[in-house]
This record gives sequence, C-alpha cells and structure tokens, in this order.
Amino acid sequence: MSFTLQQKPLMFNSQKKISIANDGGALTNDAGMVLVAEFLKKIHFDQLLNERIYINDGRKFSHHSWLEILKQWLYQLIAGYSRDRDANKVQYDRLFQEALQQENLSSQSMLSTFLHTLTTENVSQLSQVAKDLADLWLDHDNTQHLVLDFDSTACPTYEEQEEAEFIYHYGINGYHPFVTFEGLTGLALDVRHRHGKSYTSTHAEDYLEEMLDRYQQRSSDPLIMVRGDSGFAKPEIFSHCEDRQVRYVIKLKSNARLLDHIQHQVLYQDDTDYTKTEQQYFLMDYRANKWRQSRRVAMKATRLAGSLLFSDFQFIVTNFENLDPKTIFQLYQKRGNMENFIKEMKGGFFAEKTDSASFTANQARLALSFMAYNIIHLMKHLTFPSTEKATVIDTIRFKLFHIAGRMTAHARQIQIHLSNTNVYDTLFWDVLARIQRLNL
Repeated sequence: MSFTLQQKPLMFNSQKKISIANDGGALTNDAGMVLVAEFLKKIHFDQLLNERIYINDGRKFSHHSWLEILKQWLYQLIAGYSRDRDANKVQYDRLFQEALQQENLSSQSMLSTFLHTLTTENVSQLSQVAKDLADLWLDHDNTQHLVLDFDSTACPTYEEQEEAEFIYHYGINGYHPFVTFEGLTGLALDVRHRHGKSYTSTHAEDYLEEMLDRYQQRSSDPLIMVRGDSGFAKPEIFSHCEDRQVRYVIKLKSNARLLDHIQHQVLYQDDTDYTKTEQQYFLMDYRANKWRQSRRVAMKATRLAGSLLFSDFQFIVTNFENLDPKTIFQLYQKRGNMENFIKEMKGGFFAEKTDSASFTANQARLALSFMAYNIIHLMKHLTFPSTEKATVIDTIRFKLFHIAGRMTAHARQIQIHLSNTNVYDTLFWDVLARIQRLNL
C-alpha cells in the first residue's frame, strides 16, 4: 500500500514543540469490529449464507468468492464506511483481514463487479438472510406476540436511475419501498424496493397478506397486531386482518362525515382552563362507502393551549372490541418508534444509497443494508446489557467499534492490543464476554 507522508507542526501548545504525522504504522481504527466477527461466528452466519445464497460465478480466475465479498460489504456497512471507494483503504486494514479471514480484501472495482453480478433472485436471497436473522431472535425469545408496523419510505435518486420516478408524497425523485418492522424489538421484518410511481397503498393488501402468511405459520396461535398510517387504510387490509383474527390499529384520513360527527361530540365546559392543551376521546361505529361492514373508529379532538376551539382531529379504525379510545390512540402512537427505526436503517446503515444505475443493483444495496441492520439489532438483543439495548448504531460505533488498536503476530498467534485509556473499556469486555457465553 502506498500513501503520501504527511507531517505538520501544531501551534496550540506554546510551551512545547509538537508535530503530527501519519507514520505511526499499521494501526487500525476499528479494533472493536472483532465483536462483530465473534458474534457472527456464534450465530453460524457463514453457514446461513452458504445455505441461503447461490451466486453464479462465471469467472475463470478469482481471488475472492462472492460470499467473501458479500461479508466484506457487510463489515464496511456495520463499521460505517458508506462509500464504495472506502474499500480501497479498508482492504489494507489488518483487523478487517483477520476478521474476514482473508489475506487480501477486495477493492472498490471488485465490490462493483459483485454488485452488478447479482440477479433479482440473489436480491431475494439476501433479503431472506436478513429475515432469518430476525427469526433467530423470535425463536430465541419464543415470543407469541408480534406487532407488525407497516410503512413506506423514500430513497432519493439524483441521476437517471432505472425505475426512479417522482414520488408525489415526498416531492422527490426516487424509489418508494415498503418496510415492515417488529414494533416491540425494532427488528426489520421486510424491506422491499418499489418504483417511485407507487403510492403507499399500491398492492399494500398483497404485501400484508404475504407477511401474515409468514408470521402466522410460526406458531399455532400467534397474537399479531398490525399498525399502519392512513396509506394502509384500505378495506381489503381490514378484511384480511378480520378474516385471520389479527388485531389492527390503522389511521384514517379525515373526511366531512368524520369531522361532522366529532365536532358534535366535543364538550366545551365552563370550568375549562384555556391556558392548557385539552384532549377529548370518543368512539363510534362507522361505515365508509366502500366498506362491507361498520367498524369501530376511535376519535381524538385536541384544543391547543391558548386556543378557544378544538382544531385538530384524528381518527383510528380498529377491531379491538374492549379498549377505550384513549388506549387505542396510545397503542397507535407507539408506532412512532418506527420512524426512528427507518431513520437508523437509512442514515446509519445507508439504506437510501442509490448510487447504481441499475434497479437490481440498488435493490441489492437495500438488501445488504437490511441485513447489516438486523445483524446489529440481533447482537444488541442477545448480548448487550439492558442499559445499552436501545443504543443506535452511531453510538455503538463510537463506544465499541471505532477503537484504536495495534496487531502483532508471533508464529501462529495474533495479538490485538487495545488502548488502556479507552473510556468504554468496561462495556467492551462485558459485551465480548456475553457474546462468548452465547449458546444458540
């Protein structure tokens, strides 16, 4: 590896002559990534890849298998290296070489070749591995309770990417994928690219039915709740849930009938303190024109502090029979965590990166981010202390992964030397011990 030697004097200390240079030798910035390597070994990740993924290899000569390149891509995403060209530096990092058990890693050009070799079938295989990682936690926890939070999001594009269209809801050009998270854990259950022309509701009922097929088969009597915003307020979705005895809380768009009803329900009392925000809750049986039957609708009216009139009205349709309207809204409002999950996958694992011209290549990028996201969320749930389980990836990198280290080799033994002034040293050794005790 060649590099330009840099050396500069520093001026901040007038009492001493201090200079800085990049001649410190082959140090690593990512010594904490050994935690990821140790964890993937414990969950038999290589075996999972070999069982799930087959990528046709027509190359006559190759230094790296496709699965080796796939793992390097995942490690780079987890470590926070979002640019493809970062591989040109990472490939010389001794820590990454040892973690991936490869003497030489792939450059940017090889990662690009890998990405454009993948087919639509391969994308499905990558997504299946990510789903298997979520299932690993569900099996370990033996849970019968699932909260399926459905949504769509935007992945912006900036050039002439295939299948990119103007998304009216977001006012940008890009893709409009479906996403589903498990609301109690934050694990991603499915992430699926769609072209930009798709509305949130386009084929939403088919998507829901596919998800219910998958998760109702996991046990004889699972307790599943579906949450979604008004883009999922379709009678076909309500019917799917009712026919399968699945509970749902889904937001409704307001309309003249709903507004007229709630405005006749709100109470203005003589002892009202108008300096404070006030909320009132109601229930009604409601049947829209396209519904085959009446359904329960919870309603919330809000009067803001300093205002004389109620001006904000919200509506949720549900098939919960014995819950009061305030509780129904509280159930729905917990869906707000999903926005944080989406934000972390897009910002923390670069799921909205759409650098490739090909739609399939961009689908593959999303699937790889989906997989990396679930690796870390599974790792958190299985091995982090309770005080750290809600930690987001940026903080995990700061506390655990981005640790300066030096590696030495003697015969067949390799030693990784970490700083003894690491502020989060106790957490690092605690997580490592928890990983090594893991028995799945």
